[in-house]
Amino acid sequence: MSHNSTQINKYLKSLQKHLADEHPDNPTLANAVKSFRKMDYVGHSMGLIGKDESYATCVTWWPMIAVLGTFSAGKSTYINSYLNLPLQRTGNQAVDDKFTVICYSRHNEAKTLPGIALDADPRFPFFQISKSIQEISEAGQERIDAYLQLKTCPSESVRGKILIDSPGFDADNQRASTLRLTQHIINLSDLVLVFFDARHPEPKAMQDTLGYLVSASVNRADANKFLYILNQIDVTAQEDNPEEVVSAWQRSLAEVGLVTGRFYRIYNPSAAVPIANPHIKERFEKKREEDMADINARMHQIEVERSYRIVGKLEQTAKGIKNHIVGKLSDMLSKWKSSVIMYDGLAFLTLIILIAVTLTMSNSWDLLKSFPKELAQGEMYALIIAGFSVLSIIYAHFSIRRAVANHLLKKLANELGNDHDAYKQFMRAFNKSTAAYRPMFLQGPAGWNEVTEQTIDEIINEANDYIQALNDQFTNPSGNGRENSQV
Repeated sequence: MSHNSTQINKYLKSLQKHLADEHPDNPTLANAVKSFRKMDYVGHSMGLIGKDESYATCVTWWPMIAVLGTFSAGKSTYINSYLNLPLQRTGNQAVDDKFTVICYSRHNEAKTLPGIALDADPRFPFFQISKSIQEISEAGQERIDAYLQLKTCPSESVRGKILIDSPGFDADNQRASTLRLTQHIINLSDLVLVFFDARHPEPKAMQDTLGYLVSASVNRADANKFLYILNQIDVTAQEDNPEEVVSAWQRSLAEVGLVTGRFYRIYNPSAAVPIANPHIKERFEKKREEDMADINARMHQIEVERSYRIVGKLEQTAKGIKNHIVGKLSDMLSKWKSSVIMYDGLAFLTLIILIAVTLTMSNSWDLLKSFPKELAQGEMYALIIAGFSVLSIIYAHFSIRRAVANHLLKKLANELGNDHDAYKQFMRAFNKSTAAYRPMFLQGPAGWNEVTEQTIDEIINEANDYIQALNDQFTNPSGNGRENSQV
């Protein structure tokens, strides 16, 4: 059933094998790849996606944690501590101006690979990201290595998930590109850790960064995946009132819209400023341990959340096609047909009037009236006029079809605003449905028929089955063991 190109087909087979190997006791995700491939058949039939594209590449198949923050906020130190490996360079100067994707490897030593390795692997969130980078970089695809790198390491902490370390926002000379990639990362991440530097007691100096990192997240449906972390809090132990530093940060975050959510306070004990007062030291250590335990629990939880997220995306996409895209395309096609028929009628009437005026103003009319006396000459004129009329009507009809379609697509673009992906999907499907070779009397969008509708229904049912399987695996309503947890 699959119409996938050879390249994408190879990627999906590799992905399916990887997921089966990673979770031999839980075939849900590997089976979900099959369901995505079935949905690709529908997408290709309707023209929603290209032959070299797959819905499976629109989600990240590994749990993903993004580490964002201001320059020198201690992101790299935190990551090294989490990995229990000195993977990322640390220091007071900007040490990396690239996004670093960190994943597990069985090799004993860490390796650094160029960004192009990410561009070619659908398991990562940067699959074919070079297409987006190309839009903002005149140098083109080879520039991907200037933005991204992949690091592999043998840390068990990162097995089955990936971390992304971002360049500091206020130390980056490719700001527009960095912000664009950051949004891409935020959209696909299961958890976003946003680090701030407690050593800068005047957070107002970074309102731009705060506004970008915080304001962009507070109104999101998935705002709970953002954890705001005030790092290197140990430096405030020397203050007369260390709580004032925390309050200053909380006020700044509130000013840019963050009034809910957890605000964590941590530091790295191995690099901490000595705290002389034992009572203050105990209080700081206790708070740090509590917050670190909470952060680590959230990071561990994303493996479960990842499975539900992917299955949810499968169901959401399938229902979106059936309940929204097909309806919207059908509505647009109905308006398109009505307008084309109306303009065809006007064009035909205009043509008849032009021919009548032309005949009246020439001797052609007299010549035709003398028919059949001037039979041969009359036939020739009649044929010329008929041929010209037919060609004019055909040309006018197909010009009208295209013009009306373009007008409706322009209105759609205004409706969708900045949702370029949605517009691209609708545009391709609508162009296929209004293509010159497709008769106007055909009902419904191109590619939407009993077979594709049945396929979508199958996918929705499969998604429900996957959710049930995940519930059976991760929940235990009865409390009497897994064998009794079936519902």
